Amino acid sequence: MPTIATLLDSKFRQAIRVAFDLDADPLVGPSQNEKFGDYQANAAMGLAKTLSEKTGQKANPRQIAEQIKAKLDLGDIATELSIAGPGFINVRLNPLWLASLLQQAGASQTLAIEPTPIPQTVVVDYSGPNIAKEMHVGHLRSTIIGDAVARVLAFRGDNVIRQNHFGDWGTQFGRVVLAMWYQAGFRRSGNGSALTELIHQQQTIARQAAADLQVASGDAAKEKAAKENAAAALAGLVNQTAEWHQRLLDQDPDGTRHFEPYLRDDALALDELEAAYVFVSVVTDHARAKQITITRAGAEPRTLEELPRLITTFIQNPDDPANRQERLAWEKARAVTLDACNAIYRRLHVQLVEPELQTEPLERPESFYNPLLPAVVTDLRARNLAITSDGATVVRVPGFETPLIVEKAGGGFLYGTTDLAAIRFRTGTLGASRVVYFVDARQSQHFTQVFWTAREAGWATDAALEHAAFGTMLGADGKPFKTRSGDTVKLRDLLDEAEERALAVVSEKNTDLSADQKAAIAHAVGIGAVKYADLSKDRTSDYVFSFDKMLSLEGNTAPYLLYAHARIRSIFRKAAAAGATPGPIKLESPYELALAKHVLRFGDVIALVARELKPHHLTTYLYDLAGAFSSFYENCPVLQSDEATRASRLALADTVARTIAQGLDLLGIEHPEQM
Repeated sequence: MPTIATLLDSKFRQAIRVAFDLDADPLVGPSQNEKFGDYQANAAMGLAKTLSEKTGQKANPRQIAEQIKAKLDLGDIATELSIAGPGFINVRLNPLWLASLLQQAGASQTLAIEPTPIPQTVVVDYSGPNIAKEMHVGHLRSTIIGDAVARVLAFRGDNVIRQNHFGDWGTQFGRVVLAMWYQAGFRRSGNGSALTELIHQQQTIARQAAADLQVASGDAAKEKAAKENAAAALAGLVNQTAEWHQRLLDQDPDGTRHFEPYLRDDALALDELEAAYVFVSVVTDHARAKQITITRAGAEPRTLEELPRLITTFIQNPDDPANRQERLAWEKARAVTLDACNAIYRRLHVQLVEPELQTEPLERPESFYNPLLPAVVTDLRARNLAITSDGATVVRVPGFETPLIVEKAGGGFLYGTTDLAAIRFRTGTLGASRVVYFVDARQSQHFTQVFWTAREAGWATDAALEHAAFGTMLGADGKPFKTRSGDTVKLRDLLDEAEERALAVVSEKNTDLSADQKAAIAHAVGIGAVKYADLSKDRTSDYVFSFDKMLSLEGNTAPYLLYAHARIRSIFRKAAAAGATPGPIKLESPYELALAKHVLRFGDVIALVARELKPHHLTTYLYDLAGAFSSFYENCPVLQSDEATRASRLALADTVARTIAQGLDLLGIEHPEQM
């Protein structure tokens, strides 16, 4: 069924058309002051200006409102129409009509939410973790906001294609391969502890440097000394690494002794791979790495700094038999990374691990688009959009001094090229009419340039391209959220702590529950609290992360909403024991009416989230709905009422509970029946 706002909008548009032969937005919305009515139309002032310009005579907004009112036919929708101020038309809704709408909502699996009139194919790009790296807090907002919006769009009837743009390609993969080569060589030569010690040294140097720089903050001389000390310490580490590298290479020059057996048979832990990857990055980036030569019989000597870049032969020709070992390494690193990411998605109740939702793969990594990149550059050149500049191929985007580089001077493509190939594929092959990217606000310039290029190239002529940017999660100090040592917080660790804290709260409040029940509730509350705290903020804003606030049973939090839902469900357990059942709804108390009107705004909120891509509109609605139910429950006895009133209030309560549950489902938050 259409929402109240949609229905009133249609009625007012018709009245304006009959009265003035104009098509105009009646500006219908909930009344700001309920003593005047439930909804109001604010079009009279704008129409007065339009009519004055059209006729050349000054028009009176209040008289215009009177003319609209005279032509308005609301049937049994309203019991009262009034005009206030300069021309606000107020509508008092009919309780009998509201009750009939609630009855329809209660009888519907979807709460009678009307599907979008023109369904679209919408590609939602979100999460986007990277190979050989654990997910961290920087992935949280993209993952859960994108997932919530995808759920809302699908609920409204759009054909949603979820796409996890997994970062598994590019020259950085050379460092991943070298990290795995070190793991293989050290481990299979019986020197695993030596690699552990080298990585430990690198981490210790990094922590000490961070501490020294913090102490020296603002003192240029001390900051310089701290950097020089760190560089000197790292130079010694580079020397040690090079010695080990040469020794391991001499033992296994073609990779058949250590590397291939490791790739084929050895278990790989993502946290160990990431630590080795960081170690390789630090060592090969150091100036000393450019001065140390590694030699292999029959091959050209290479500096330690060059070694990761040699992987470009695999990136350019991944199916060449000569790149078999690199291919195995890539597949092994991808598999262990995706397994870890999927474990996080399951904990977060995110749909990126539910392939049955769509016919297209949920994950389309950067490697998928690699074969499509040359054609992107060729086409851009053919359309005179791409030109050569300093040997590179670039697109000059109006308004930007720095061009969009689509091919490097020495060959090789960049993120922008991949993003253009993705747009071309999503609009052309997948048939998307809307493509939404949940990527942080720092990438705004990048997407502005990419979107402009895609439109100019004709790849998004009939498709909307939207960058749904989001702000940063901050710590109590107002800086990006970090561990006490200054490291990036792993998402796994964050969720562990959330569940541990939630378990403490649940155990204190519910001593009679079993251990399994407590654990299940703690999972729902802890994970839900983290997600809700993020989703309840406008996605464009930064916010301060606080476990204490998000786990509170008071205020706009997940525990508050989960408790509100569980409390309503407990009413039905008591009702069942007493043999009481829901029945026809009648709205007599002002608290019943207020609650009913709020329930029936659910469809408008869903449409708003779909339009603005902002789930905080839904969290605000649910919080206000829980508050309206609390007022109703305190002032309107349910189980203690006479039979007819009890049946009506049970039906109303059931619809409220189902609305809260549906809203939480759309946010991807589990809602236990008991807390």
